[in-house]
Amino acid sequence: MGRRDEGQGQSNNRKGHPLPDKPPDFGLAPVLQEHRFPCDTCGSDLRFEPASGDLKCDHCGHVEPIGTVWTKARAVAELDLGRGIAQTLDATEMEETRVSQCPNCAAQVELDPNTQATECPFCATPVVVDTGVHRHIKPRAVLPFALAQETARDAMKDWLGGLWFAPNGLQAYARKGREMDGIYVPYWTYDAQTETRYTGERGTVYYETRTVTRDGKRQQVRVAKVRWRGASGRVARFFDDVLVLGSRSLPKRFTDALEPWDLAALEPYAPEYLAGFRAEGYTVALDEGFAEARAKMDAMIQRDIKFDIGGDRQRIHSMDVAVTDTTFKHILLPVWLAAYKYRGKSYRFVVNGRTGRVQGERPYSAIKIAFAVIAGLIIAAGVGFLYAQNG
Repeated sequence: MGRRDEGQGQSNNRKGHPLPDKPPDFGLAPVLQEHRFPCDTCGSDLRFEPASGDLKCDHCGHVEPIGTVWTKARAVAELDLGRGIAQTLDATEMEETRVSQCPNCAAQVELDPNTQATECPFCATPVVVDTGVHRHIKPRAVLPFALAQETARDAMKDWLGGLWFAPNGLQAYARKGREMDGIYVPYWTYDAQTETRYTGERGTVYYETRTVTRDGKRQQVRVAKVRWRGASGRVARFFDDVLVLGSRSLPKRFTDALEPWDLAALEPYAPEYLAGFRAEGYTVALDEGFAEARAKMDAMIQRDIKFDIGGDRQRIHSMDVAVTDTTFKHILLPVWLAAYKYRGKSYRFVVNGRTGRVQGERPYSAIKIAFAVIAGLIIAAGVGFLYAQNG
């Protein structure tokens, strides 16, 4: 995605978010937000419909295009990283939510004031209401859900059905068609211009012929050698939208395996996209996320340097990286999530809300494994018997 012009989206005209007069507190408690929009026809809640990209009422079927509720900006604006880390962003870039915390996985869920308990979507643990305020940076962009729940559930069923040695209870869970939670997971993206001066060495492979003795015989062999000479230079690269997970509620190996994400389809943030879904708050601080982004940048810079050095082999002795024009965005990416408890332990399954790619945890059935081992031994014994009978 290219560099975007600075812009300001209009606020939602259905639900305001007044901010108290106090300095920003970049709390790191994970938050799940819910946004509700009443249907103009019957008053029931509208929800975002992935297939059409509109808001739809499940009660009366009324459809309301998002464009009539909120006029979208034409650009997703980047924010200055220095101001973000220094906590000097404008108050309009901040929002506040009141939450309750899951006693098992520490995820925090925003609940309606009249709700007394719910189930944590990350680990299926009952959550008791608790008060707490979380103030954080607003999302700048959202990648809307493209897959309906039924499609995501079918993808999960196919994935679960292909697991060998899974308990029968897990297969039964897949057949029940239990509801999945649509959750927008928080990510940071970072942009930066880099210029790197380096020193190193370029290696050229050549061969020498030597005489060696093998099994009492003298033979000539070619031995590879490397001739090294000093190298130095400069490489430059602009990094656009380096993606870093902003949450710890889900294992990183799961979310990494859901990539790639079509970030070119990002839309300027509007609460209407969250209607019928929830959005988790970030728990990875902005500077902590940038440190992870820098590690990804440095790995790419090393590849650039090796390419610039050329030759057959390369050594890098020093890298002096100058980083300028650093910006960031807080974005939300769509994930369908299901939590399953088996023998007291939680197992989670996640589905990319755009592509249907599935990742998850799975228990193993000791009985099925034992039967497989026994069957293998029987087959091996049978093969041995037939081999002995046939000489």
